[in-house]
Amino acid sequence: MAARAGLPEGTRLTHIVYMGMGEPLANYAATVKSIRILTDPRGLALAPRRITVSTVGLVSGIERLAKENLRVNLAISLHATSNEIRDRIMPVNKGFAIEELLQACRRFPVAFRQRITFEYVLLEGINDGAEDARRLVRLLKGIRAKINLIPFNDWEGSGFQRPPLQRILGFQAILLEHGVRATVRWSKGEDIGAACGQLKETVSV
Repeated sequence: MAARAGLPEGTRLTHIVYMGMGEPLANYAATVKSIRILTDPRGLALAPRRITVSTVGLVSGIERLAKENLRVNLAISLHATSNEIRDRIMPVNKGFAIEELLQACRRFPVAFRQRITFEYVLLEGINDGAEDARRLVRLLKGIRAKINLIPFNDWEGSGFQRPPLQRILGFQAILLEHGVRATVRWSKGEDIGAACGQLKETVSV
């Protein structure tokens, strides 16, 4: 396949993440077809556990994917613990509320040693408080979950800011104290405006 042929000699493709290319579950048929090709012995023969489908939370797509028996990893862009805040920063929430999304996650088949990943960008004064962390613990009850805490990468005109380091670590500590796996993910490329959430075009006029 093209991906394999384009790799430098002596290297191989080990993981694939459906992320940063549009919502994969909004292009459901093509996403599932590509996963079947990638895991087929005649394709890349990748193990399903090496493939992750990341979604903003299209509940209908998650429920369909759960029935496919693909055994891939699921990642959810959550980013808030209340519908009020998630409506504000993620318009998709107006169609699929947090409670509905998490119920779909509870029904999603998770293989042994697998967990559903929840991405959570920390925004100062918006979703980074101690009560947010405690509410997140309660929301994820009954889900085999792990949390990626992503400090916000600022960009001009965003209207958001990254929380102070101690606040970030304090949020993580609350999750860990309650038995929730939580890792702080520091993005590379921030110095050139190419970190997570920063990619955009700048035009001089």
